[in-house]
Amino acid sequence: MFSLRPILIFLLTAVTLSSGSVIASLPVSVNGEALPTLAPIVERTRPAVVNIATKGHVDVQNNPLLNDPFFRRFFEGLGNMPQRHETKSLGSGVVIDADRGFIVTNHHVVEGADEIQITLHDGKQYEATLVGSDPEADVALLKVKADNLTDIAMANSDKLRVGDFVVAIGNPFGLGQTVTSGIISALGRTGLGIEGYEDFIQTDASINPGNSGGALVNLKGELIGINTAIIAAGGQGNVGIGFAIPINMVRQIVDQLIEFGEVRRGMLGVIMQNLTPELANAFGLDLHQGVVISKVIEDSAAEEAGLEAGDVVVAINGEPIKSASAMRNAVGMLRVGEKMKMEVIRDNKRKSLTAVIKDQAEEVVEGKKVHARLAGATIEQSNEGGDVYLVVTEVEQGSPAWNSSLRKGDIILSVNRRAVKTLEDFKKVVGNKDRQILLNIQRGRSALFILIQ
Repeated sequence: MFSLRPILIFLLTAVTLSSGSVIASLPVSVNGEALPTLAPIVERTRPAVVNIATKGHVDVQNNPLLNDPFFRRFFEGLGNMPQRHETKSLGSGVVIDADRGFIVTNHHVVEGADEIQITLHDGKQYEATLVGSDPEADVALLKVKADNLTDIAMANSDKLRVGDFVVAIGNPFGLGQTVTSGIISALGRTGLGIEGYEDFIQTDASINPGNSGGALVNLKGELIGINTAIIAAGGQGNVGIGFAIPINMVRQIVDQLIEFGEVRRGMLGVIMQNLTPELANAFGLDLHQGVVISKVIEDSAAEEAGLEAGDVVVAINGEPIKSASAMRNAVGMLRVGEKMKMEVIRDNKRKSLTAVIKDQAEEVVEGKKVHARLAGATIEQSNEGGDVYLVVTEVEQGSPAWNSSLRKGDIILSVNRRAVKTLEDFKKVVGNKDRQILLNIQRGRSALFILIQ
């Protein structure tokens, strides 16, 4: 059997030489056997990976308190003219349809961009337009008018296995295209808090700043994922834990972005939690994974399907469901009107239920979906007693919302001096570009302003 050990020893010795002597001395084969190389894969796929540079602007208020007549008199003469700051971003993208000029990237690469410039592998540059984006899954779709694009074939990411070799191609630090290799370390990573909808491929192939939106390909040169995030200890470089969005998930999102310019997710209408060993024991179940339904929303798709509080969901559309986040992903990828078959256990008996996903008004929102500085807070629209108002139902200790002095039970009266009663009002007033948020809060019998900056 042919062994790579002599080759590896040779290569380790060779790298100690000067760059010129390495190139001159490296053989193309040993004992008649060709040296393993990723060059053919890279040569086929690299033309489909583009560099993305964006420019944008944000208006920053000196201090929102100066908008309040009460406070303004104390700061007379300081002025409160908004300052316009230019923002820039570098990232990567992948051509998925050369004929129509479609390029997929991450939402965070093009967020807030006024100008988007695409640079191809041959150095040619084009202006791109944003077709649509999905902040929840961090996917964006761009379109360019060019006749020299090269796209890339897409694989079925559902068939990936831990241990498969992968190649990551991107544009770290704006240096131009670079290539790294590794393996798939894990599949179906969720609950990381990176995005609203998570089903990540984990890889040890280096995904550095600037690789966001780049390609993760298999050894056939097929696109299996879009690189999106890394975990770095203390923010110091790459430690071999990178994440990519599976291409099957990207496909579903892109289809809606092309059709609607946005992702229109339906709702099942449940509050759920992971099945813990303690809950499994309390329910008398010999299960190690699943999702417990803790509440069914009135008039929801879940209620119409016959789902009840205490049911344990173990599969959706024939696929096992291991966690609440996995179930949320499964529901979030379905459109309004689509059917979802659930396998549930109720009173130790297995039942099959079918829900038709509904377009239901949102009554609860996670703070991070509205603004990064509200992460950790859960805000609910209450209709109790006929009055409509917003209440903070949960705040994770140590989260950005907690550090901004937001607390459970706070009632939000206004945002940036504008009254808000519904979640729709709240999300319209609070923009992710805002550097500062002024909340008027009722806490118990007292009222106060909270400045989040």
